[in-house]
Amino acid sequence: MRFDGGCHIDGVVHGNVIAERDEEAFLSISEVGRVEGNVRVPRVMLSGTVEGDVHASERVELGPTARVVGNVYYELLEMAAGAEINGQLIRQPDMRVPAASTPSPVPPHDATQPVRPRRARAVAAKGEG
Repeated sequence: MRFDGGCHIDGVVHGNVIAERDEEAFLSISEVGRVEGNVRVPRVMLSGTVEGDVHASERVELGPTARVVGNVYYELLEMAAGAEINGQLIRQPDMRVPAASTPSPVPPHDATQPVRPRRARAVAAKGEG
């Protein structure tokens, strides 16, 4: 299942839930909600069950009734007492895909001024000192 914007699950979804094209997308899974597949969204509030990996490029909120049978990949995690994860918690800072950007302009050099060479720092080899 693919979506943009917001999505709330109160039933069972057989398959992956994906919202990669929308950086503001938010998925909410209620206490009775269940996903049997992987979840890939920017933000998720989980109170139900996910049987698969959860990939959140921004934030994962696990309520007290949340259950994940799989790994959770996140940038920011909030986990209530009672939440259950049968897998690994893997922090991945800044998983968001950066927007296409132009490189920073290089300031022009005044050709009438001499160019100062950059100094190299000496690094001592191990055992020297």
